[in-house]
Amino acid sequence: MEMLIWAGAAISLLGLVWLVRCILQILAARRANLAEDALRARLQSAVTQNMAALGLSALGLMMVVIGIMLG
Repeated sequence: MEMLIWAGAAISLLGLVWLVRCILQILAARRANLAEDALRARLQSAVTQNMAALGLSALGLMMVVIGIMLG
């Protein structure tokens, strides 16, 4: 079960890195002074990526919890 815990921690860390990347993309888009339509398109893409990153982090945390409970 130790492998499940470490794999889950790695997946959670990957999701966290992806979340930070999404935040940096949003900040860069806001600083670029884009037109409203272009800014809206970039933010919609970032929201999609943000939800995927949150899902990945949640999956990793579930793996950690299951590994702890079974171990």
